Amino acid sequence: MKRLFPPSCISPGEIERALFKKGVVEIAGVDEAGRGALCGPVTAAAVVLRAGTQIEGLNDSKKVPPHRRELLAQRIRSDAVAWAVAEAGPDEIDASDILRATFLAMRRALGALVASLGHAPELVLVDGPLAIEKLELPQKPVVKGDCLSANVAAASILAKTSRDARMVELSRSWPGWDLDVHKGYGTRRHFEIIRARGLLPMHRRSFVR
Repeated sequence: MKRLFPPSCISPGEIERALFKKGVVEIAGVDEAGRGALCGPVTAAAVVLRAGTQIEGLNDSKKVPPHRRELLAQRIRSDAVAWAVAEAGPDEIDASDILRATFLAMRRALGALVASLGHAPELVLVDGPLAIEKLELPQKPVVKGDCLSANVAAASILAKTSRDARMVELSRSWPGWDLDVHKGYGTRRHFEIIRARGLLPMHRRSFVR
């Protein structure tokens, strides 16, 4: 069977160019941020870029410096045909597991995206090896999707910047916890604070016992 997608990471947009040749034009990319954090929500974003859109510097959010991510996020929100961001909170993560909560956040983001578009996209590209469970839209999981697909890379940027902003917002209500610094991830400083002060309401109990 002929491969639809390139076998290795080349550059965001390779997948879209392959799909355009097959007549698939309106493509949504989906990605998440915060899956491995100890604290705060898991955040998903869904993005549909206009066919042929070129955004310089677009890449996996982990490979983009924070100040550059913010500039890219502004450009994505301005230029995208549609975009949406959604969360699954710590209680929802603890009630099931992080994978199901991630899929929940992705379905919420895609639901908001479809409402914004007024119709379903032709195809959803989701970062990673797993299809989104219970999603009633045509989808294709793509390993390294955030460096192969422009739409997935854009979703990666929006998910990361939105979640970071959420953690900065939470830090104002809980000063001294450095939520704006470690963003909820398991850094040494974060563990030191947990040992000294205990858990916050937004800590994932299933992650920190």
